[in-house]
Amino acid sequence: MNQETKHTSTSSVQACQNCKQNFVIEPEDFAFYEKIKVPAPTFCPECRMVRRMLWRNERALYKRKCDATGKDIISIYSQDKPLKVYDQKYWWSDNWDPMEYGRDYDLSQPFFKQLKSLFNEFPRISLENDNIDTLINCNYCNDSWDAKNCYLCVTVGEKAENLMYCDVGISSRDSVDSTWLVRSENCYRCIDCYDSYKVFFGQNIDKCIDSVFLFDCKNCQNCFGCVGLRNKQYNIFNKQYTKEEYEKKLKEFDFRSYKIILEAQGLFKKIKFDFPHKYALLTNCQNVFGNNVRHSKNCFNCFDIESGIENSKYIVYAGLGLKDSYDAYNVGTNASLFYDSISCGFNCSKILFSNFVWHNNFDVYYSQFCKNSSNLFACIGLRNKQYCILNKQYTKEEYEQLVPKIIEHMNNMPYIDKKGRVYKYGEFFPAELSPFAYNETIAQEYFPLTKEQAEQQGYSWKDPEERNIKPTITSDQLPDHIKDVSDTIIKEIIECAHKGECNEQCTTAFKIIPQELEFYRKMNLPLPRLCPNCRHYQRLKQRNPLKLWHRQCQCQGQTGNNSNNPNIYQNTITHAHGTEPCPNEFETTYSPDRKEIVYCEKCYQSEVI
Repeated sequence: MNQETKHTSTSSVQACQNCKQNFVIEPEDFAFYEKIKVPAPTFCPECRMVRRMLWRNERALYKRKCDATGKDIISIYSQDKPLKVYDQKYWWSDNWDPMEYGRDYDLSQPFFKQLKSLFNEFPRISLENDNIDTLINCNYCNDSWDAKNCYLCVTVGEKAENLMYCDVGISSRDSVDSTWLVRSENCYRCIDCYDSYKVFFGQNIDKCIDSVFLFDCKNCQNCFGCVGLRNKQYNIFNKQYTKEEYEKKLKEFDFRSYKIILEAQGLFKKIKFDFPHKYALLTNCQNVFGNNVRHSKNCFNCFDIESGIENSKYIVYAGLGLKDSYDAYNVGTNASLFYDSISCGFNCSKILFSNFVWHNNFDVYYSQFCKNSSNLFACIGLRNKQYCILNKQYTKEEYEQLVPKIIEHMNNMPYIDKKGRVYKYGEFFPAELSPFAYNETIAQEYFPLTKEQAEQQGYSWKDPEERNIKPTITSDQLPDHIKDVSDTIIKEIIECAHKGECNEQCTTAFKIIPQELEFYRKMNLPLPRLCPNCRHYQRLKQRNPLKLWHRQCQCQGQTGNNSNNPNIYQNTITHAHGTEPCPNEFETTYSPDRKEIVYCEKCYQSEVI
């Protein structure tokens, strides 16, 4: 695939054809584009990220009929979409042949117009689950595998069990309403939680036990309302107590009460602002710029990385051996040379401009839902195939002759969308080709827009469907205390406190399922007041954005009283830079207008640990 790129030893400033803002392409970027034979991008990194996210619907679920069997199914595609949708078990079966949808390439039509025709005619999988034989009683889970008894979860696997309303739950069990839960158990409303047990309302925690309201704590046990602690026990609001004092003091807070939870939440929020925050969550990293990254090196603008990536840029939610990749979401596991793709991985290499390409794929371009295949261009749903274009089989020689002609044709006859954005070879799928509305996708979660804003930018929007569901009880009518909740609550339809008036995919009403009620009673926790989707959005708001700002450490060096300036923390010891302000600068996900006090690594280590 001989696509000319121009390698340069200097940076280049380009104007994004979508948002019109300037962005920089560095020399190492040009080197990567040359390596994989693609032109430099015409969209800025953030617009490229949004464009990919428009193809991932995680939690907008609908009832509809399977177009193959006629049975009722749960699907990420609403009934009003003019698409064929197959039940996931039938879709993965040998009862139909994806090659039947093959067609010749037409040099009289733009490439993306032909691709749109194929995508719209091809049957869609109801839920984007792979290895469905490893899912046991997980009928309402999406993008999941190797899980048991999980309910309304996204991306749970690796022996996940008994999870409810979780997103990214790996090797975890018996937990509810948590985001990014790894090897943890009996947790509730936790965010970025690793190797922990029975922690409620924890964020950025590692190896913590029997604690409530923690932020940035490691190896802590029996702690409440604490920030930045290491190897501590029996602390309340960062104050040390004896075991007896701790147990006595904790009785003042009855966490079985919703009202008490809200009060404790307010106190905890205040103490979070009183202590310094480390500029970034980086664990065992070398030359990494991003946040929530573990065991990685030589990475820029990367977020939510587990178990290591190398030599990559603009990667979100990835790991497990990903190397030499740019612009991707939800990718990894022994993979390399990914570019502008989403939901791809597991022993794959050179996957470009693709979506949901899993397991042993190589040299795949502009494709979706393919497995165990290689040398595919503009294909969908193929398994164990090679040398295919638009789902039509070619010989190796024919394929290698036709692909360069298609690339040339893409450049000579580009696709132009309704907003005038030009799509030549090297651009991801146009937003107009996505089967989802903006507010059905994770783009709305990370880059929220109103309906008017979305439509102004050329994105589609889906208004809430009429559900004909009448709540039997409002959220403010729920018992405050879990001891006052009767078994009949599982029969009630509870009105979400947001009442559909938010912009958070609110379902307006929800139910408490029996296993959920059992969990609240066992853990002595009150009932929630928001629907699962709104609860998910509340957790997302607590995480930092997928964006970096250049800032200076806020450590002022003083150890005296700085109460006149709330953004100056009173250090407890003298740091290496003495009484002068710290000169260190860094890239951080904390924007300059935020209230948190942000320290560099050295100052944070000196002061907090």
